[in-house]
Amino acid sequence: MHIAWIGKKSPPCGNVTYSREITNALLDRGYQVSFLHFAQDAFDEEIGKPLPIHEPPVPQECQEVPLPFLYKSQVYTIPTLKSSKVLAESLRNLKPDLVHASLTLSPLDFVLPEICQELQVPLVATFHPPFSHKHRNLSSGTQHFMYQLYAPSLANYDAVIIFSQAQRDLLMRLGVPEAKIVIIPNGVDTDKYSPGPSTFKAELQTERIFVYQGRIAIEKNVESLLKAWKQVQRQMPFHSKLVMVGDGPLLNAHMTNYGPEQNVLWLGAIYDEHRRIEILRGADVFILPSFVEGLSLSLLEAMSCGVACLATDAGADGEVLAGGAGIVLNPQRTRGELRTLLPVLAEHPEMVKLLGQKGRQRVLERYCLDRNLDQLEKFYAQIFQQTKVEVYR
Repeated sequence: MHIAWIGKKSPPCGNVTYSREITNALLDRGYQVSFLHFAQDAFDEEIGKPLPIHEPPVPQECQEVPLPFLYKSQVYTIPTLKSSKVLAESLRNLKPDLVHASLTLSPLDFVLPEICQELQVPLVATFHPPFSHKHRNLSSGTQHFMYQLYAPSLANYDAVIIFSQAQRDLLMRLGVPEAKIVIIPNGVDTDKYSPGPSTFKAELQTERIFVYQGRIAIEKNVESLLKAWKQVQRQMPFHSKLVMVGDGPLLNAHMTNYGPEQNVLWLGAIYDEHRRIEILRGADVFILPSFVEGLSLSLLEAMSCGVACLATDAGADGEVLAGGAGIVLNPQRTRGELRTLLPVLAEHPEMVKLLGQKGRQRVLERYCLDRNLDQLEKFYAQIFQQTKVEVYR
């Protein structure tokens, strides 16, 4: 089967990681994959072929097609006026059996159903913007508007893949037909992300390591974590450090206010996967204090490495940690709850170890990449056959 995948390669974000992991795995399983993504190099209309791209390469067997854009960020993308024409022509030339779009939050997402209907190619979307289904704040209100904006268009896709039951309930309330919604959670490579030796703690010369990994942005609520950390420094029973991994618009402001004197270490964005695994294996506790989330891949990676995890009940993260697989925080009381929990976790390594074991087991049971790919393959076969029958009729 030939899959035309529409996604992102940069800048680093959950969509980029999801697209990379799934397309690489499909290639390993014998699928033909074409990767269409936004890149600076335009499409040469005279020769009808994409020009070279200057971004990290994908495997040679995966054909790349660049789509021109004006601006792209971790959150959204603004295409050029001719992007829809390039997309349509590319799909017409590629003749895929199925188009799978990991939606990039761009205007092209809204015209894609019409393009695929004209080409009579089944169209599947993965829709995973962050959200909060229980707690209301500025960030969750903005993301809820995004869901309201997309819902009418999602109903025009042949199917929509989402990551959680909570996300399904939200989309159904907004009018997306239940029959078009398929839950296939995000997943991690549990062999790669696994407990193992690490020199990271010795490198930092500390006894306890607490880690945050993600964007340094308002919706991630890192300020609550930093304020709580600063307030409990005198209560910490062991020498502990808070390691902040990631980049974002609030990085410089927070680095100014929280630094070595508060035992806060800023590492910035880390693109080396082996280094990220080394950090997680050396960590005691992983903390994700977000106001809104989808299904955090960083959280799943930490759980898979056997790290005790704390995350807010935002998006699907509360669902991931439910039943003792981690500690679920209230997004509206995160700072106060962390002030209580941080010293307790530092003082009780047996509790940390047990939480890490339960988190690892939860990932093995529900969020293993291989298992989720098996579900995706079955779904591809089902949607392809269903579309063939409809076209025949």
